[in-house]
Amino acid sequence: MHQPLTPDYYHYEWTAINSAFCSHDGSVVVTWHDGKQLECHPLWLRENAPGPGGIDPRSKENDLNIVDLNLETRITKAFVQNGALIVHFQPEGRQASFHPGWLRHVADGKHKTFALLPQPQVWTSADLIEPPTHDGPSVLASDEALADWLDDLLKYGLARLIRLPTANEIVELVGNRIGVLRDSNFGLTWHVSVDIDPNSTANTNAELPAHSDLPSRETPPGFQLLHCQKNTASGGMSTMTDGLAVVDHLETNEPEVLELLTSRQWTFFNRDESQDHRWTGPIIDKGDGRVPWTFRAFHPVRGFPAMPEEEISDAYAALQRFGYLANWDKFQIRYEFTPGDLVAFDNRRVLHGRESFDTTAGVRRLRGTYLDSDEVYSRMRVLRRHLTSSNSSNTFSATGANINA
Repeated sequence: MHQPLTPDYYHYEWTAINSAFCSHDGSVVVTWHDGKQLECHPLWLRENAPGPGGIDPRSKENDLNIVDLNLETRITKAFVQNGALIVHFQPEGRQASFHPGWLRHVADGKHKTFALLPQPQVWTSADLIEPPTHDGPSVLASDEALADWLDDLLKYGLARLIRLPTANEIVELVGNRIGVLRDSNFGLTWHVSVDIDPNSTANTNAELPAHSDLPSRETPPGFQLLHCQKNTASGGMSTMTDGLAVVDHLETNEPEVLELLTSRQWTFFNRDESQDHRWTGPIIDKGDGRVPWTFRAFHPVRGFPAMPEEEISDAYAALQRFGYLANWDKFQIRYEFTPGDLVAFDNRRVLHGRESFDTTAGVRRLRGTYLDSDEVYSRMRVLRRHLTSSNSSNTFSATGANINA
């Protein structure tokens, strides 16, 4: 039997269906040998039917215009042939076959947004001493090494590369290994150093407490890459805090503070001669579904409370408490930034910062870029697809390229 097409680019195991029957509402219920069941609504199944007026075999996209979909479509006959599902759609009179492995991945929930990504692991300074560390040249050269690095990045919200060259283009090369870089008013890539006339507090030698970048945007950048090119300055230890650990603490011990941080609004803005970006939101905002929170926390660009006058004092008290927790040794790690190191982190989850440093006897120069979260997620899914096809395995080693640095 010719295997039915699937509406995507994955290769599914032929997980034969055991039985299928039509329900009273025109759906079809399929059952596998292990008892797993999936009820398929006739309109959803019709949209995913291979061929014209369904899934285009070239683009793998649906070419059925919604205004042409007959909302009275029902499945009047369903049976199993060599393990595949065969259905008849009425009143259209069309027969279609469906790959049992594709249906099974839906039944198992593997079609959902974060199903193919590693689960976040919340950490404190008792769990991590420094970022999970991988070999930079290996990540540039090998998809397997890249997958291992991204696995740690998505689990912990941060991961480091070491032994990279220090040239300007390295941060862009690493970023392009993942996906499309996100531009901003600072440029596609940008420097972090001490400027005579800085347009950001980052480009001074001042201490930066735990924060997230660009809370003044409707959607702050998802991930950030920072590459150390030179560091002969005294001080300037880098810091990282898992915002999810701070939220866990607040949910358990200080829910009233968390309520203020998630409900009271602030207006953030970037001031520049040629730019005026501003957005209003809470300090802890609803996240992307996988990481449940987005942190909008950078005091230099937090401009005004956007709340009734009588709520401002309590909101400031909650903000101060959050600042204390985010910079507390219990939650925050500190580590050296060495030339050739590149640290990637989830800008909406992990709060980053640095200690102040002295440039009278040295230089500290970093280069950075941003990527949207879905670029990182997409790259991880595609790596899983390709490497799984090559290795006939659904799992990656999270530690295979790890280095004790």
